[in-house]
Amino acid sequence: MTVLIEATGVSKHYPVETGGMFRRTTTPLRAVDNVSLSVEEGETLGLVGESGCGKSTLGRLLIRLLPATAGNIRFGGTDITALGGQPLRNVRRSMQIVFQDPYGALNPRMTVEDIVMEPLLIHGAKPNADSRAQVSDMLSRVGLPARALERFPHEFSGGQRQRIGIARALILRPRFVVCDEPVSALDVSVQAQIVNLLQDLQAELGLTYLFIAHDLGVVKHISTRVAVMYLGKIVEVAEKRALYAEPRHPYTRGLIASVPVTHPSQRARGRAERQRLEGDIPSALNPPSGCRFHTRCPLVQPICREQEPATREPAAGHLVACHLA
Repeated sequence: MTVLIEATGVSKHYPVETGGMFRRTTTPLRAVDNVSLSVEEGETLGLVGESGCGKSTLGRLLIRLLPATAGNIRFGGTDITALGGQPLRNVRRSMQIVFQDPYGALNPRMTVEDIVMEPLLIHGAKPNADSRAQVSDMLSRVGLPARALERFPHEFSGGQRQRIGIARALILRPRFVVCDEPVSALDVSVQAQIVNLLQDLQAELGLTYLFIAHDLGVVKHISTRVAVMYLGKIVEVAEKRALYAEPRHPYTRGLIASVPVTHPSQRARGRAERQRLEGDIPSALNPPSGCRFHTRCPLVQPICREQEPATREPAAGHLVACHLA
């Protein structure tokens, strides 16, 4: 398959002042640290990990909502790392995002028609019959009736608001969409509807997704491949069946073992023996030396504390950053 978007050695560090009143120093918070990742055209790459590991930051870096501290990003074969002005605006038509919070992501003073039409106007369209027809068509695609056009966000449920957010993201017919935990703020009964809608729209419009989530069940349902992130690093990437059936990194094993099941027979082979994650994720201001997971790893060895593991490929298409893989 063709690689649509590729990040090479991408980092995002935030300067944080630490110390006392008379002796302050600036320490980098390593939200994303030297990450290399690719997303193939037409696939859904799931990105999972605990809260605070850098998933959302990485998603925003890929679509240039945030500038990278280091590394480069290529979209459709073009380096977009340093693009600005009109060239960046032209690329933005092809890259959009669906935000996590369906309540805070919509302007309460704008009607649904204005919200969904806004990207068209930003990119040069006129508020005429043609643009209104595009908005009506997109609302129909996401499952909202035509009467929703003149209503305001507060008149809708959380699931309906997320449908509005999806319509706004897709109105420009992008190629790549970052879904930043799009169902985590919704009721469980609504989550499946939104996930199924995203899959239907992907098939209709030929979309490529980066699907960010902490719910491994949802990721398993929607993803083609899965990338696992820990403390600013990608520790494992694999096709979803291979990752869930035979995770290679101890952190991935702990994540999968922590997923609740309704009956013991639903446990994957060997899952009962996998140890659950213990302890807290370290601070990105002062990450551990060597492998960043060694402070919580049940299999830690001396080399893990001293040397950062290289990314290996123990099986075709299965990448893992672990000395014991």
